[in-house]
Amino acid sequence: MAGIYIHIPFCKKACTYCDFHFTTSTKYLNEMVDAICKEIVLKKDRMAGQQIGSIYFGGGTPSVLPNTALQKIFATLEHHFTIASTAEITLEANPDDLHQQKINELRQLPVNRFSIGTQSFFNEDLVWMNRAHNAQEATDCIKRSQDAGFENLTIDLIYGYPLLSDEKWKANIQLATELEIPHLSAYSLTVEPRTALAHAIEKGKQTDVNDDQSAEQFLMLVDTLTNKSFEHYEISNYSLPGRYAVHNTNYWKGVPYLGIGPSAHGFDGHDRYINIANNAKYMESLFKNQLPETVEQLSKADKFNEYIMTSLRTMWGTDLDKIEIDFGKRSSDLVKEELKPLIAEGKVYLSENKIYLSNEGKLFADGIAASLFIDDQELN
Repeated sequence: MAGIYIHIPFCKKACTYCDFHFTTSTKYLNEMVDAICKEIVLKKDRMAGQQIGSIYFGGGTPSVLPNTALQKIFATLEHHFTIASTAEITLEANPDDLHQQKINELRQLPVNRFSIGTQSFFNEDLVWMNRAHNAQEATDCIKRSQDAGFENLTIDLIYGYPLLSDEKWKANIQLATELEIPHLSAYSLTVEPRTALAHAIEKGKQTDVNDDQSAEQFLMLVDTLTNKSFEHYEISNYSLPGRYAVHNTNYWKGVPYLGIGPSAHGFDGHDRYINIANNAKYMESLFKNQLPETVEQLSKADKFNEYIMTSLRTMWGTDLDKIEIDFGKRSSDLVKEELKPLIAEGKVYLSENKIYLSNEGKLFADGIAASLFIDDQELN
């Protein structure tokens, strides 16, 4: 089933490492919600005849929206789309937003899953990241959500930053599992250009990230969680059996989804649609009944390379039979040739004609995928 992604571009604070599209001003929050609803209406025919199996509110921080705003968005979605009764409906939330009254209000909405931006259970780390919550709120909001009936939870954790010793990282992982969270996403800190962290490193005010530290803490995470019965089903994602995130899993499997909101991307199975990453221009276009998007027409090589990039990251692997059916025997032969040194190095392995990354290979996933890319001439 198809999905819908809705980007909510508001945050209370700017995290030092974040390069997502957001603003800390909510001056035009109501106008933005109106524009989002307008875009939903204008795109109502894009998924004609398809049930919606997942709705994902990302950002930014969607939990900053008042319930009246979320109700308005849901009412618009329900009026124009057929949403499956089993649909996974995820709201990204910061721990400081999930106080008891907010959780009670969210229980009145179709939301059935929280993605909580925990990042760390240590106060000094949260201060260093410029997060809006503290360590106590990080644990309390999880317990509070579970007590209210929100058992389908995932949290985000970050590793590989200077303050995070191996002992602290082990403690973060241990607490996450003790809290009985069925899904966890963990990301190596990346220094993105034009972020506050990048600027501080350039000025010598902060220590740069250490690749060896990131690699060691990644492998530590894999070992610990797999020993606790978690499945490492995508490079950054771990879940108890069968508790995979529907929205993200569909993305890696190439399932179509709508992108709503400023900077959001969508995919119809053939082309990609990219919304403008400017709040004022986004709203202005929609209030003129114009979609603020550009269309990226994917060539055959684009589709091939995207399949390699997304499938290789998962535990389901890259299917050489599918490549041959969808892109021709020459393309599968080219991939097999490029695989030989990677297999010899122990970075990938073949099983039942599918390509899988080894744990060591997962450290080099992007580079390995790029080495398997082909261009349109090679597909002819």
